[in-house]
Amino acid sequence: MSKATDVLMAGFGGQGMLLAGKLLAHAAMNDGREVSWLPSYGPEMRGGTANVIVCVSPEPIGSPLITTHAALVVMNLPSLEKFEGRVRPGGVIVVNSSLVERDPARDDCVVVTVNARRVAKEAGSDRAQNLVMLGAYVGASDVIPPASIEKAIENEFSGKKARFVPGSIAAFRAGVEIGRAAAATV
Repeated sequence: MSKATDVLMAGFGGQGMLLAGKLLAHAAMNDGREVSWLPSYGPEMRGGTANVIVCVSPEPIGSPLITTHAALVVMNLPSLEKFEGRVRPGGVIVVNSSLVERDPARDDCVVVTVNARRVAKEAGSDRAQNLVMLGAYVGASDVIPPASIEKAIENEFSGKKARFVPGSIAAFRAGVEIGRAAAATV
């Protein structure tokens, strides 16, 4: 994708949305794109709110503060309730159905529901639910080539953390397939 786009990724602290946004930002930068990464989180270390806006563009980005978004990735119900109305018509909404028991109330967006817990477990990495969700977004939006994200995962989990790479990439790839399948039905 060569046009400018953005995504809001939201959940509770500890669910990995900031990391997912960081991986997307690094992958886009490594592909020569302009990027902004704007995190927002509550004062709690875990369990509080945590979200990040990632803007990706072929041109310099004027401001990372955006009131409506091209896409939304949510890990929990409070995030869906707070942010689903901020997605522009025609956008993408990715919902973690293992924690969110309702679909978005939008019929003007591509909606991807992902049981991130189950998919991550099947991929061999219970803790990679955030990467399943990132994969679903990448698969549905075609924001950046999946191989670029996989390279960012390898860079993030280097050295002593390298043992996490295979499961993380497997979880990401499973998400990509789910996202692609959902986008193909629209």
